[in-house]
Amino acid sequence: MTAAPATSQAEPKDLRGAERYSPRRDFLKRFFRNKPAVLALWILIVLAVVAVVFTSMEITQRYWPYDPHSVDLTVKLQGPSGAHPLGTDNLGRDVLTRMLHGTRISLTVGFVAVAVSVTIGVLIGSMAGYFGGVVDSVLMRFVDMMMCFPTFFLILTVVALLKPSIYNIIIVIGLTGWTGTARFVRAEFLSLRGRDFVLAALAGGLGNGRIIFRHILPNALAPVAVSAVLGIAGAILTEAGLSFLGFGVPPPAPTWGNILADGKTYILDAWWLIVFPGMAIFVTTLSFYLVGEGLREALDPRLRID
Repeated sequence: MTAAPATSQAEPKDLRGAERYSPRRDFLKRFFRNKPAVLALWILIVLAVVAVVFTSMEITQRYWPYDPHSVDLTVKLQGPSGAHPLGTDNLGRDVLTRMLHGTRISLTVGFVAVAVSVTIGVLIGSMAGYFGGVVDSVLMRFVDMMMCFPTFFLILTVVALLKPSIYNIIIVIGLTGWTGTARFVRAEFLSLRGRDFVLAALAGGLGNGRIIFRHILPNALAPVAVSAVLGIAGAILTEAGLSFLGFGVPPPAPTWGNILADGKTYILDAWWLIVFPGMAIFVTTLSFYLVGEGLREALDPRLRID
């Protein structure tokens, strides 16, 4: 008769001692279990710090280790050395300095262009998925029409008609890269708009705008985050390609793409003008892809094995 109360009191104690489930903790645990994604994340953090530091140098006009715009023909096309670890270009400018300053431009183009494209994609995708019917048909036919155009050649055509600048590059990439995000968001809204919490919000008399942005959209952002990270890599590649073809950020602003463009003329005599900026583009885009893949595996319950 006296043993039963002791057992009933022990069970709540065990339950109180159990660790409470936290979605954020679960996501972090799954993401940091992916070693390539974690390594890629650290690389991107270092690149972000470099971009911030060299942006401040550009603003204050205090350069290190050299002025990226300073021309010195006495040391042109010199290979890697103690004075110039990554060599010099055809105008005697230090390649390491120009690449460090180019990090700022490449990441700026990537992040801002993707911010523009994600904003447009989220707005169109949420409207199409939530309202459905005629609104969905009209918006998705517009998305299909945009996807029919070869994106890079469309960007190339528009940039060729405009004055080359970093702002035009960002706007053009942002205005042409939103279709994938729109389709992701629409699919999520179609699966969520019939859930109980949405029906309860409708029954409570909440407006469409509040239901879309306060109730459905926060639950649909997981695939958008993955798409945005992958989109940054695509934007960096697009900017490098445009700069390589001479339609990107105009000289003398240093970018990885126009360093490559300067080096193509001297590919047999100055290999460092091709190898080092090419490796920078490769490592940066690969890092974004690995982080995006890590986010997808951590956020998608269908990929969980435990």
